[in-house]
Amino acid sequence: MDTEQPHGPEAAVLGAAELAARKAASAVLRHAGSAALLFALDERRALAAVLELPHPPGAPALLADAAVPLALVLRAEEAERREERAAAAEAMVRESVLHLLMNGVLSTARQIAETLGPSLPDPLRMYVVECGTGERTAVARLFTELTGGRAWIVRCPVYVHHLIVLVPTDLAAASADDDPLAGALTAAARQCTVGVSGRSSLREAPAAYAQAFHALAVARGLGERHARFGPGPELALAAHGAGAGWAAALLAPLHAYEPRRPQDPGAQELRATAHAWLNFTSHATRLLKVHRNTLAGRLRLIEAVLGLDLGGIKDQAALSLALRLTPGGRGADRAGGGVASAAGALDDVLRDPATRQWARAHLAPLTGPDAPAGARETVRVWLRHDARLVPTAGALGISVAATRKRVGRIEVLLERSLLRSPSARYDLWLAQRAEELGGSTP
Repeated sequence: MDTEQPHGPEAAVLGAAELAARKAASAVLRHAGSAALLFALDERRALAAVLELPHPPGAPALLADAAVPLALVLRAEEAERREERAAAAEAMVRESVLHLLMNGVLSTARQIAETLGPSLPDPLRMYVVECGTGERTAVARLFTELTGGRAWIVRCPVYVHHLIVLVPTDLAAASADDDPLAGALTAAARQCTVGVSGRSSLREAPAAYAQAFHALAVARGLGERHARFGPGPELALAAHGAGAGWAAALLAPLHAYEPRRPQDPGAQELRATAHAWLNFTSHATRLLKVHRNTLAGRLRLIEAVLGLDLGGIKDQAALSLALRLTPGGRGADRAGGGVASAAGALDDVLRDPATRQWARAHLAPLTGPDAPAGARETVRVWLRHDARLVPTAGALGISVAATRKRVGRIEVLLERSLLRSPSARYDLWLAQRAEELGGSTP
């Protein structure tokens, strides 16, 4: 077609637009002294060449031949981008399901998980897999193969090297010393380390995650690079009888909280914030998808509502236990029990025989035959300084690095994570307090 339109790049752009409008496969746009040769690549793009007249006779055929592979490349790139967007969307949905599970919203979590597949297993064992850099996708694929597609896998939103995997119990660990699935995974993926929880129900997913994380801390020091959660009762089970009422009273102001503005966080969101921060400290921003200033503001609000000082381990431990004793906010007593009485009531919970028995079992390894010298004193000083390494090192008169090594050895002894969150430091503080109240501190 002949035209009086501009020549050069402008002519190519105009010609490509007209080519798309006419849905033609090719066109020639002529102007005095030049011609634009155009070949459609897809509905939006065209290969164009503006040539001086007379152009080489083989130019149209050459461009037509080039257009075919170029169109294929563009289609492949577009398909890859669509696949990446779909994968990113699926990862976000899986992360949302994990968030719902950790906050006790089981029915919604199940419904969303069903759309992705497989179904959420119940009962289950939870696996936390620590992968090498850039290996999470390959390890997730391997886990899918090893479980026949029955494991529910999600990338950890907090730790970029971790996968969180929910596995049906018939596929998981056969015994405390035998876990064929974890063994097969670490044999095939040499950079992986695996922590495995005890048998749990879906409702106990938060506790199962903590168990698997503690087991991961142990597995890092083992040649086989995988470990099951060590023996011993859970504090939430031991303290439930004596502590459920106390926990409901302590959290009643939070459960009854109503925001002043629609855009402000409500009770459930504040509860989720408290749970995430206690488990992951400053890394909770990754899980909650909020700015650190937003997290700090929510924590100040939680402190004001509950009358707690979350800067110290005492109130952190109290809040941690209360949240575990009221999963999903169930059992909240909207009448409230008063902050002043709540602190005293915690001591009553810790004086309960079942809780004291748990505390003795929890602390026993610190004075057992395998305990390193000074283990109990190191823990006592560490907790006195709110589980912070720098002031603990000063009080012990040793370097921070030496203090870290001491606490690391205690991690192996207790089979619990202490230096990385989620940490067992709250349980240690509660166990020590229970022991002090019982008058049996060594």
